[in-house]
Amino acid sequence: MSLSAHLTELKKKHASLSIEVEQAQRAPGIDGLQLANLKKQKLKLKEEIERLSA
Repeated sequence: MSLSAHLTELKKKHASLSIEVEQAQRAPGIDGLQLANLKKQKLKLKEEIERLSA
């Protein structure tokens, strides 16, 4: 897999997680631990995207 294709995949996953986080925040009675895990995954993807883009 080329670097640009890998970056594209990571960006798609990041966008998907963004939507998931937004939906989870709107849901009543959301589990705080689950939300924290989603945010952590999103942050790791963002850091990986930035690292590969540099």
